Amino acid sequence: MAKRSALGRGLGALIDDAEKIMESVPSINEIELSKIEANPFQPRSRFDQESLNDLATSIKEIGIIQPLTLRKTDDDKYQIIAGERRFRAAQIAGLKRIPAYIRHADDEGMLEMALVENIQREDLDAIEIAFSYNRLIEECKLTQENLSERVGKKRSTIANYLRLLKLPAIIQKGIRDKELLMGHARALINIDDHDTQVSIYEQIVKNDLSVRKVEELVRKLGETEKEQEVKNRSKYPKAYQSVKDELSEVLDSHVDLSMNNRGRGKIVIPFKSARDLERIVELIKKQQ
Repeated sequence: MAKRSALGRGLGALIDDAEKIMESVPSINEIELSKIEANPFQPRSRFDQESLNDLATSIKEIGIIQPLTLRKTDDDKYQIIAGERRFRAAQIAGLKRIPAYIRHADDEGMLEMALVENIQREDLDAIEIAFSYNRLIEECKLTQENLSERVGKKRSTIANYLRLLKLPAIIQKGIRDKELLMGHARALINIDDHDTQVSIYEQIVKNDLSVRKVEELVRKLGETEKEQEVKNRSKYPKAYQSVKDELSEVLDSHVDLSMNNRGRGKIVIPFKSARDLERIVELIKKQQ
């Protein structure tokens, strides 16, 4: 009997005929938009027009980063499985053809195995991995917990990859073109404003910034935003300092007061627990 390798045969041993499964991973095709129709079971019925216009502008400049997933129907048409927003934006952008994966109606199980196998490859960039995770969730109806079990990764790791798909398309392209490392991308994810993300991305490319330098920039930016938020929240005429102090004393709690030039503003009374909230409410009632 031949001696079995102590290390085993890897993931291929878990799937019958792994090479055939890899061949079943749909290739990217160029499909005419005129042959594509929306999915009648699409749960999302409203699409923000401004957001679609922004995506259309991005598509005009750098193309579609993530292909759609389509299913071929009997009348030689294609129905959208995933990517209707990209489809609508492509129409606005005036595209005639669009990149897409083509799936058969009954190949979900094979697709899941193929994508899981594909994720194990070492030559994938972070965006390709994120696309694969997203397809497993969208097309194979997996939760992040299920996906974590399938690919042997922590749920937090999967979540970080999926968050990459929320970055502006130009940054996703930068990751694919190896202008950014995963560390750069993780730092940029923590910025809410897309324009700021793009601005820092451009600095990374222009000045060859290290991951540590970008993390420092993002941290300082966050600190500045918090300081500004506190400053704006607590902005009021000095004449009202006594009012703020009196409220704080009566309610036995720190009170934030803000007021604009027109005399409009708000009072914020933080509380530590439900019981503390009840205490504050009772004190306010007593003042009536």
